[in-house]
Amino acid sequence: MYSIGEVSEMFNIPISTLRYYDKEGLLINLEKDKSGIRKFNESNLEAIRVIECLKKSGMQIKDIKEFMSWVSEGNKTITKRKNMFLKQKENIEAKIKELQKALNMINYKCWYYTQAEKDGNEKRMKNITLKEMPKEIREIWENVH
Repeated sequence: MYSIGEVSEMFNIPISTLRYYDKEGLLINLEKDKSGIRKFNESNLEAIRVIECLKKSGMQIKDIKEFMSWVSEGNKTITKRKNMFLKQKENIEAKIKELQKALNMINYKCWYYTQAEKDGNEKRMKNITLKEMPKEIREIWENVH
């Protein structure tokens, strides 16, 4: 069993956030001692890992709460839970694709300005053709445009 302070340190999450998760019913079967002190078990830690993952993937707390309620309902919600994760997977893959495109533009611009810096101006770079670009830079440029 772990104290709220230990869990806070483990996950680098404020204690107030853990209390909020408890208040919102996200931590199923969280034990409390006679004085109301929260005691976290391995199942609670796994729930926190999932909650944090879903938050980082962009899911709202209300939807995470719904997921946790499905968990508490047991086996009859397995398909719902799987479908929710498949949807989140699609969302994340779309975000990764967007971020990869942004990273490609940044990589292209880093190369562009490195070349312009070497030349002392942008004249050559403003007129550069695709054939004159290194293959990997050309591929990045084509991905962005």
